Amino acid sequence: MPEWGHDGGMIPRARLLDLGRRRYAPVLALQRALHEAVVEGREPDTWIVVEHEPVVTLGRNSRENSLLLSRDLLAHQGVDVVEAERGGDVTYHGPGQVVVYPIRRLARFREVQPLVNAIENASIDCLRRFGIEAQRRSEHRGVYVGDDAICAVGLAVRKMVSFHGLALNACTTLDYDRLITPCGTPEFGITSISAQVGHTVSWAEARDVLLDCLEGAFAVEFDRDTLAPGAPLPFPANPVLESA
Repeated sequence: MPEWGHDGGMIPRARLLDLGRRRYAPVLALQRALHEAVVEGREPDTWIVVEHEPVVTLGRNSRENSLLLSRDLLAHQGVDVVEAERGGDVTYHGPGQVVVYPIRRLARFREVQPLVNAIENASIDCLRRFGIEAQRRSEHRGVYVGDDAICAVGLAVRKMVSFHGLALNACTTLDYDRLITPCGTPEFGITSISAQVGHTVSWAEARDVLLDCLEGAFAVEFDRDTLAPGAPLPFPANPVLESA
């Protein structure tokens, strides 16, 4: 049945792929394939939610000195290092972190800033539901609790379609600042929902609240497609296997 908004209008539907826990590189390949398909009009706008295995991603503005360990040492500790076309510096993703990638067509380039603002607003709303007061900072994108980063935001827009996105710390182990300088900002610390509320908030609980807030911020209703653990990542013409 269609959903209706408070003004009587029908709420648009949006496809959401819930990938569960996955390595970063295959999901990046899926993002790129879906981005190309959305650009060409072969696929609809698609959101991805995922929990990654440990990985350090290098954005367009990354600096090598933001890596506090060599790539060989990171690999020895089971942490992948992957270059990505998103904005920003160095970012860590890992278990306990809710990562969302909106692959959305933008009508005009001036919609990029409102897109980032809407993502940050949804994250702030999500945190407020857990009793956490957070805010954005004009000099560094993302969401902060005091001087501690709790949600990183790094987008890319090519051919008027966005990809990459946000990473919200739910129950992340807060020691990854020994691996990197998060987002290249040594003046800020890191925190999580669990650290702020004093008990464990699961990845799934944080995911559901965040997705509800994103639905509100973007005035959409998600049609969720949840993949079984270990299932191949879906793409119609070119399935991306987890072993890639």
